[in-house]
Amino acid sequence: MNAMDKHPLKAGEPILIRGVEVPVETGSLPQKHLQFFVENPRVYSILRSHGEEPSQADIERKLLDMDHVKALIQDIKRDGGLTDPVVVRAGTLEVLEGNSRLAAYRALAKNDPVKWGYMKVRLLPQDIDEALIFALLGQYHIKGKKDWAPFEQAGFLYRRHKTHDVDTGKLAIEIGLSKRKVEHLIAVYQFMLDHDEADTAKWSYYDEYLKSSKIRKARLANVAFDSLVVGKIKSDEIAKAVDIRDRLPIICSAPKALQKFVNGTEGFEDAFDHAVEAGADNTPLKKITKFRTWLALPETESALNHAQDETRKKILFELGKLSGRVDTLLQKLNPKK
Repeated sequence: MNAMDKHPLKAGEPILIRGVEVPVETGSLPQKHLQFFVENPRVYSILRSHGEEPSQADIERKLLDMDHVKALIQDIKRDGGLTDPVVVRAGTLEVLEGNSRLAAYRALAKNDPVKWGYMKVRLLPQDIDEALIFALLGQYHIKGKKDWAPFEQAGFLYRRHKTHDVDTGKLAIEIGLSKRKVEHLIAVYQFMLDHDEADTAKWSYYDEYLKSSKIRKARLANVAFDSLVVGKIKSDEIAKAVDIRDRLPIICSAPKALQKFVNGTEGFEDAFDHAVEAGADNTPLKKITKFRTWLALPETESALNHAQDETRKKILFELGKLSGRVDTLLQKLNPKK
């Protein structure tokens, strides 16, 4: 009697994927026979980091190093099993959805192979269309629980667009994101591929880099700008993604600082300081505009007007001080008036 005879599968409720009812069998299968799905975005990130297809052992080892899998091991152990079955393709026995749960079971089985020998599964047909598989993953992880990191989401969308030839408009409808957001994610992923950036932790740097209109102008005007910035990100000269968001646009707004940055006579920090000295940093303007906008709101006036007693006195005192300071600044900044 084989394992399938001991734990026979039975017909389950079909899964609806993009309007297609896919037949399903439910039951339990030996976890040692199941395979990690290399095309799963979380697993695919491992492939990208090594530059070649990982082995099943590589995938298991990498998943077991992840914090969410370590937590999952304890959750499954406490619950005595799976709450949700893993989704498996018949024939290959690839776990299309639930690779982290498979890794957790493998870890538990090392101490108790009998108790953790079988996993609850939903078995899909062997000949299921690849496009339906990726649509299913999108339903789970982008429209549903949204637990994929941005790099993983982008990798998924990139392969749907490039490999399965799904245009960005259809992807946007399928996934529940705006077309603009889908195109941005694909563009950032493509940029990282083009520049051999395998460090998925750097995603946010390039996400910010491709968002900025000021940076875009500098890129168009300087052919080597992308390579320059990527090099500084990889060397950690640009230490944080927030520096791409907040500092690089300021450099790009100051022509002389930008030129020195591009020709290499000034590094990132020096170019930023140069740009600020040249007046490219508009932080003071933003703060003043934000305060003025808040002050002009009807609800602000109403809240101030309803203040009572000691609070009202303090508000009047602060407004008086503010008025005097504004007059002084106006005289200094515009002495001709």
